[in-house]
Amino acid sequence: MPDYRAHFDASVTFANGGGLEATGFRLDLPTDALDSSQIAELFVRHLGLALVGDVRLSNLAIVEEQHRGSRGVSADTVGKQPNGRRQVIDLSHRIRAGLITYPGLPAPVITPHLTREDSRAKYAPGTEFAMDIITMIGNTGTYLDSPYHRYPDGGDLASLDLASLVGLPAEVFHLSDATDRGIPADVFWDRDLAGSAVLLHTGWDAYFGTPAYLTGAPYLTEAGARHLVEAGVTLVGIDSLNIDDTESGGERPAHTLLLKAGIRVVEHLTNLDELPAQGATFTAAPPAVERFGTFPVRAFAELG
Repeated sequence: MPDYRAHFDASVTFANGGGLEATGFRLDLPTDALDSSQIAELFVRHLGLALVGDVRLSNLAIVEEQHRGSRGVSADTVGKQPNGRRQVIDLSHRIRAGLITYPGLPAPVITPHLTREDSRAKYAPGTEFAMDIITMIGNTGTYLDSPYHRYPDGGDLASLDLASLVGLPAEVFHLSDATDRGIPADVFWDRDLAGSAVLLHTGWDAYFGTPAYLTGAPYLTEAGARHLVEAGVTLVGIDSLNIDDTESGGERPAHTLLLKAGIRVVEHLTNLDELPAQGATFTAAPPAVERFGTFPVRAFAELG
């Protein structure tokens, strides 16, 4: 089913005096079959306004557009398939020999340890196996950072509680039309994020594997990271080159703040555009490797 949003200007007057003007406001709608008075009511509920005397909308247009998380839109049917089964969405890039994930880091190398041809001499007739060796840096494809990645005394991959990696409530922020590269704290103010996986959909994954992916990428600002720490999130993921601004001269405030707080970081996600703002669960579990800080994950979301 398509999503719908209302675009409008609004003028609000309050019963006890004063007013509020909004220009170019955008609001999620549960259906496109709403009139202006119903949309005005949703607008008031979304902003949590009290003692409203009058609301007038102008320049109203209802468009087919992905929801961004407005309050008042039911998620009861999000992700439900016609047969009632859950939907699973793959959020990981594929790993292959020669893949460049990040500039300056080595690409994976895949070599055979035992070929199918050689295995035929070791097993019964008609039985054969392939055993291969992959050599790669932990920062390959879609991967998770543990605190050990940033801090020598931080928890390594083997120390991570599976409960902090599996089935987390996903709070998705659709920011592909953002006008600035840096994602500010203000974006997160309208939601209770405690215990969640905050997923930042910037749309930058469209450039993955191309030179365009390597420069001008969106990132989480220091203020944004600080807010997420204070909000008590469990994990933060992004579909961009890095959760930090790699063009800032080597500073990494988001990694520093998030990993110090024990918050897991997942970078180079993809397909976040397929997720609703709320209502999905997120999983990204790496192998339990001791004294190791980062490793690829098969990240995915479940809906329904």
